Amino acid sequence: MIGLVGLGAMGGGYLSRLMEQNCDVLCYDAMPEARARAEAAGAEVAASLADFSACDTVILSLPKAAIVASVMEELGPHLQQGAIVVDTSTSEPDTTKRLATQAQDDGYTFLDGPVSGGPLGARSGTMTMVVGGDADAFAKARPLLEKMTGKLVHIGPSGAGHTVKIANNLLCAANLVLMSEMAQMAERAGISLSELLTGINAGSGRSGVSEVNFPKWITNEAYDSGFTMGLMRKDVGLATGLADRLGIGLPATETIASIWENSREMLDDSADFNEIYKYRKRSNA
Repeated sequence: MIGLVGLGAMGGGYLSRLMEQNCDVLCYDAMPEARARAEAAGAEVAASLADFSACDTVILSLPKAAIVASVMEELGPHLQQGAIVVDTSTSEPDTTKRLATQAQDDGYTFLDGPVSGGPLGARSGTMTMVVGGDADAFAKARPLLEKMTGKLVHIGPSGAGHTVKIANNLLCAANLVLMSEMAQMAERAGISLSELLTGINAGSGRSGVSEVNFPKWITNEAYDSGFTMGLMRKDVGLATGLADRLGIGLPATETIASIWENSREMLDDSADFNEIYKYRKRSNA
């Protein structure tokens, strides 16, 4: 049986996908309304984490490292020997390494498998997952993870997946800021946003932001990606925090982080993260 802990935007997408794949899933969320939604969709909902003792694989989809650690403190003692936990949250590598060591001592395996692709990718099975941790456990979990993903890669040892995900999200945050500024520069030069994107996406400066975010959520003013300003601010903070712990100075990263933090004056945490474009546009008005 597969366990799923966390039924928010991403976890709810996992649940839908796994149910479509006819997987035997037991799910849980601390929020009663999330459990009620899952029950209404026909899912089997656990009364508590103690019910996960029959699960050989457990997937976590949680907001941050502190919550992952708290859940594992409660869940760990109930896991069967040889079970595999896959943490798809965007968490902290140090927390992941500690939880992986504890898991090894207790007879199960903890993998970090953060994802990209948003709620739509979670529901459709097209998201990307980068995995860190024991290679044998990854091989064992791979058939299940392939049902959930379009791209699945094993990066390296415990914490590697979360380190790479932090880097990925920081680059996305930076590219959103830079593309927004280039859009303003092009506009002042009499070049439309669509013309700019056509040129950029034909050249070496293209990115996921120019090829996906702008046409899908910004140029059409949809701003409905399902990923919020608050989540991106958290992820940018993870990048600066990791750099501090590693004792390295990343001046460009610090500048990008300050832009995301200063945007609070216009955009609260609930806004879509692509709306950083509006903030940069107003800043240059």
